[in-house]
Amino acid sequence: MRYERVLIKLSGGAFSGGAESSINRTAVDGLVEEITSITKLGVQVAIMVGGGNIFRGRLADDWGIERAEADNIGMMATVVNSLILRSALTSHGASEVRVMTAIPIATVAEPYIRLRAIKHLEKGYVVVFAAGIGQPFVTTDYPAVQRAIEIRADAIFAAKQGVDGVFAEDPKRNPQAQRYAEITYDEVVAKGLNVMDQSAFILARDHNIPIHVFDASDRSAMRKIAEGEPTGTYVGHDAVTRLIDS
Repeated sequence: MRYERVLIKLSGGAFSGGAESSINRTAVDGLVEEITSITKLGVQVAIMVGGGNIFRGRLADDWGIERAEADNIGMMATVVNSLILRSALTSHGASEVRVMTAIPIATVAEPYIRLRAIKHLEKGYVVVFAAGIGQPFVTTDYPAVQRAIEIRADAIFAAKQGVDGVFAEDPKRNPQAQRYAEITYDEVVAKGLNVMDQSAFILARDHNIPIHVFDASDRSAMRKIAEGEPTGTYVGHDAVTRLIDS
């Protein structure tokens, strides 16, 4: 296997299957199938979940509430998604799944303790991180990288909804936009490519943790990446920046 331990970043959109909101069972079942496929390969898996399919902090202005309060609601949305994912993984045969939250919700999940999370992974448990890092004004992109570093993950698998990698332009505005096969962290930051928060890419760069960006709806992407096949876009120090048709 290319990696022994990975952190999968799932956006809220991955739970909705492309709809603006809600939770789609078919989409969740597909995610579970993919996650299970790489655990069967022997890869240790941690997951950071988003909550945008339920509520986004950036809706603060629309709702007329403070951004900090909106982000707190968004963190609770990630807890909902994490519990759904745990239930779905368990129902599909996963022997042990642990949800760990950055905010205390002792009746439904464990508190996040770094060394405990590592021990869970070493035992072969799937670990799901909820509530980001427990602080407002931060999306789950940055916490995903932070947790990956903390648990000594070898790489981050960033599942995006509706895009299958990092593009030179916004593919939603320009359907002819070209996708990068590989790109360095510095070029992602310099070009302002916002497939993830810039702060997340900078943190990954500073700690030399590679990121694979791929389409959440591609049901073979995680396995292919784990096995070393080129899928989506690879972001890393050793990347040779090139567009997919170059």
